[in-house]
Formats: sequence, structure tokens, C-alpha cells
Amino acid sequence: MKELQFYFPTPGNWGLFILTAIFSDRNGFIQSRRFTQDDISTKWLEAFGEVVSVIAVLSDEWKAVQAWARLGQIMVPGADGEEGSMETVETIVLTVEAVNARGGRRVFTSEDYAEFSTPAKAAMEFFNHFTKNNNNHE
Repeated sequence: MKELQFYFPTPGNWGLFILTAIFSDRNGFIQSRRFTQDDISTKWLEAFGEVVSVIAVLSDEWKAVQAWARLGQIMVPGADGEEGSMETVETIVLTVEAVNARGGRRVFTSEDYAEFSTPAKAAMEFFNHFTKNNNNHE
């Protein structure tokens, strides 16, 4: 199991967050590590900015309060150029819980926003960095 959970205590304020990385250790036990924006190096904060830009596609009415990032797979046209050829690519899939000013709460997935499924290199590196089995997350 590998998952990143993001919590935004002030919805819409992307600079303030808690990141929880969940992963299996070498013995198969589930571990979790919690970080705030102050615990993460500038390099990884820049990569986190790409995650935020994906979440920001929500309308102005909805503000993310939580997001979950998991590994998934999507089908893309094959690199060989043959018509109808498809290949599977690993991707980061987001699920986002958002709130609105009237007290509404809703969950958005990649079915609602295609942008919530991204194979972007920076997103993959960010995910893999925080879900690998070690304690060094600088």
C-alpha cells in the first residue's frame, strides 16, 4: 500500500498543509509519516506546487480540504505509432474532498476532472519520494 494524504486546515490556502505518507515497510507493516510545509525541502515544495495546480481546477465555489494520491494506471496511445496500439502507463490518481461557503461537502475524482489523473514526472517523483521505505524525506 502506498498513499499520500493531504490536509488543508484552511481550504484554499495551499501554503499551509499536513502531508501524511502511508507505505509498507520492509517487513510488510504499514507505516505512516507526517509532515507539515515546514518539514519539506524547497525542492519538494516546488513539486508539491504541481499537485496544487491540479487540485486548483476545482471551481471557485469549491475549496479542497483533503486530497488523497494513489498509484493507478491509464491507457495511452502506444509509442510504436501503430494505429489502435495502446500501452499502460503508471499515473498518480487524486481524490479530493472539497467544501463550499454554504457548508456543502463533496468528493471529486478523476471521473469528474481528468486532471486528477496525471503521469507527470514531478508528481511521480514526489509520490515515490515520500512513500519509499526510509526516514530521509529532505
